[in-house]
Parts: sequence; structure tokens; C-alpha cells
Amino acid sequence: MTDSAHTPVHAGEARPVEDEDYGLETPLAGHPEPLPHVVVVGGGFAGMAVVKALQDAPVRITLIDRRVYNTFQPLLYQVATGGLNPGDVTYFLRGLRLKQKNVHVVHEHLVEADHQAKKIRLLNDHWVSYDYLVVTAGVTTNFFGTPGAKEYAFPMYSRSQAMRIRDNLFIRLEKAAKSKRLDDGLRVVVVGGGATGVEVAGALAELRTAGLAPAYPEIHGDAFEVKIVQRGGEILKAFAPQLRAYAAKELSRRGVSLHLGAGVAAVERDAVVLTDGKRIHADLTVWSAGVHPHEEVSDWGLPQDKGGRIKVGDDLQVEGLPGVFAAGDIAVSPSGLPQLAQPAIQGGTVVGRNIKALLEGRPLEELRYVDKGTMAVIGRRAAIAEINLPGGKALRITKGLAWLVWLFVHIMSLIGPRNRVTTLAGLVTRYGFPFHRRPIPIVGDVPTVRPPKPGT
Repeated sequence: MTDSAHTPVHAGEARPVEDEDYGLETPLAGHPEPLPHVVVVGGGFAGMAVVKALQDAPVRITLIDRRVYNTFQPLLYQVATGGLNPGDVTYFLRGLRLKQKNVHVVHEHLVEADHQAKKIRLLNDHWVSYDYLVVTAGVTTNFFGTPGAKEYAFPMYSRSQAMRIRDNLFIRLEKAAKSKRLDDGLRVVVVGGGATGVEVAGALAELRTAGLAPAYPEIHGDAFEVKIVQRGGEILKAFAPQLRAYAAKELSRRGVSLHLGAGVAAVERDAVVLTDGKRIHADLTVWSAGVHPHEEVSDWGLPQDKGGRIKVGDDLQVEGLPGVFAAGDIAVSPSGLPQLAQPAIQGGTVVGRNIKALLEGRPLEELRYVDKGTMAVIGRRAAIAEINLPGGKALRITKGLAWLVWLFVHIMSLIGPRNRVTTLAGLVTRYGFPFHRRPIPIVGDVPTVRPPKPGT
């Protein structure tokens, strides 16, 4: 590190820092000269794919992320409903260096970018120069300007948000158990009828049916309600009609109510108000209705569409900025790829290959997305899967077989053997026979619930 790295920085004083501060501390073997510097902003699906694609490339990589871990978001709802530990779905980013020595991880936020000078500034006022920049910073929850949603609804797009849902779920269960009213319970409203909304509603229903009846005998009858609110007339609109019908039937069989055809006009502390004027009581509102880029993206000097996503070509190079790439949910290409894990992974891989092409003077390749299909789980032995086959055909499966496919795909997609083993154990314990009859949910810190003092 340079001596300047030890110079104190006063508040509000920007200090340029040499690349060595955020690059590899020692040159790679066989490369005594400084190597081209690739800066990747974001350690999600796309960012990890970029890093892995450059594993054997003659470059030094700096991976910058606002968190010290990668999150496997497709299983966050299991954390939110007490099925998995938070550590089961996260991977320590610095662990990448165990197998890949050309990557250095920095825990910081990107603040601004000077693309003419090829450098970026981080929140700690450090400047980092780059030869190639890759933006894979992901997205965040979109409340669509709904009044009260940001204040009273619980999003589920990060590990901390999932844990907050889990803790508030059990706080409200404890309050319901202490209540003297026989009809007092817990009413959960899930906003959004996509895969995430269906999966969290199904997991809550599974928790209620199998795990909470013996644990909370004070909560009588059907006082624990789970409802899905969906603006459109059907849930899971990305799936084939027969799969949607099966999912709706399974949710109904599990006691999940569907409120279709009306959106959310406002969220209140204890209710959700629909666009048709109906007011639904809600002790807990889970928001899974959409995503959009972080607001600070507008300060990064990158072209954006009306939705705030970064505009790229089919080669995933940012429009008008050679050597700058974007991939994953934050990017929008002429192909209009869906904001899912597979497009992010495939896009990140193509970005890595294109950086290699630039290094070697070869033409860039376009992302030719291979849609492998989609799947969603409803509960024990109930899932839907649409697997795309060669020739344009699709294999559509439901019930236990789809659940096994879903389990295999998600376990194998996790990073690290420990996460695969612990997640498999957690899901088998929750859903497998005979464990599902007596599941013990994973809980966090729940404060003691006491009745109010007289006169207060």
C-alpha cells in the first residue's frame, strides 16, 4: 500500500488513492508488471459470474459491494418464514480468494464515476481507476409510490429485510397468544402474485398448518390468515395457464386467500386499502410487487431508461461508453431480458468473455440468452416447473416431481459446499417425511410481550 493510505482524511475532504490501495497487494505469478484493472460493482448473480469468468484472465479484479456477502435471493422467503438460517443463503465474498487469487474484495458504496478519466469514487472518498468497469449493482424494492407502503409494508429483497419479517412475524404471534380475545390472531397480507409472493404465502401456510398449531394453542381456529393481493386477474402470469391453475388450487387447499383484480391503493399500519375501495385488515404486510434500480445510479454518469435501468447493447456494453459494461437486473438490453437469476448469470459470463476479447483484440459477442425455464414452490410436495427443451418445446410438471426438481436446482445453485449441505438439511427438515409433522421454526430475538399497565 502507498504511504498516502495512512494519511488521515478529514470530513468532507476527498483524497485520491492509487489503484494499489484497492488492487492486489502482490503481482500475480508470471506477471511482474501491473495488469489491466477490472472493477466490478456488485456481488450478486451477475457480478459473481463476471468474476468467475475472469478467473484465468491476465487481469486484476476489484469487486466492490455494499455488503460483505453474496445473497441467494430465491430462498430469502425461507429465512423470512423461519425455515432457514440467514447464513444458509449468504456467502462471504472474501471467500472467493480461496480459489481465485486475482480478485480483491472491497466493502464500500459507489458514489460517482468519471468515465473520461476512467475512475470511480467510493463513499469513503477513495478514487479507484479502472481499465474496464462492470456495473452489476442489482436493484431494490419498488413501492410504486403507494402511500404508506414504505412506512408500513415489509419488503423482502435483502437478508436483513427477511430477518425483519421473521422477527415481526413471531412478535405478532406472541402478541396474539397473549391476547384475551379468542378471535384475535395474525393476518398476513402478501402484496404481489408473482413467484416470490406465492412462495412466501405458501411457506407461511405451511408454517401455520404444521408448526404453529402445537406451539401456539392459544391462537384458535383460522385466526392465522394468509392472503395474496394481486392487481391482475391471475397469479404467476409468467407461467402456463395450467400451472397457474394448479398453483391457485394448491394455495386454496392450504388456506391462502387470493384477492385478484385490484391493486393496492394505500398501506396503513393495520390494513391494506385496495383500488376498488376494499380495506383488508393486516397485522403484517409483505411487499413482493416489484423492483427498480437504486436511486444513486443516476449519479454514476450512465444512460438510463425511463425505469432507471442502465441501457446496454446486446454485447452488454453500456451505450456510448466503450469498456464499461452492465449486467443483471440493473441493465436493460434491446433484447428485453427478464429480471431473473439466469439472465444475470449468463450476462455476467458474457461480460467476462467480452473483456477477454477486448484484451486479445477480438470482436465482442452478443448475449444469446438460453431460457432454461421457471419454477416456483407452493409447499410440501407442491411446486410448478416449466422446463424449456430443445426444439422450442416445454416440459411442464407439478406436484412432488416439480418439488424435487426445484430442490435440486436451488441446492446446486448455492455457492459453497457448506451452504448446500445446511440448506438441504433445513429444507428436508421442514418439508420431508416425517419431519414436516413437527417442524421447529428458526426464530430470532423476540421481546417479551406484556399487557399495558392500567391507566396507560
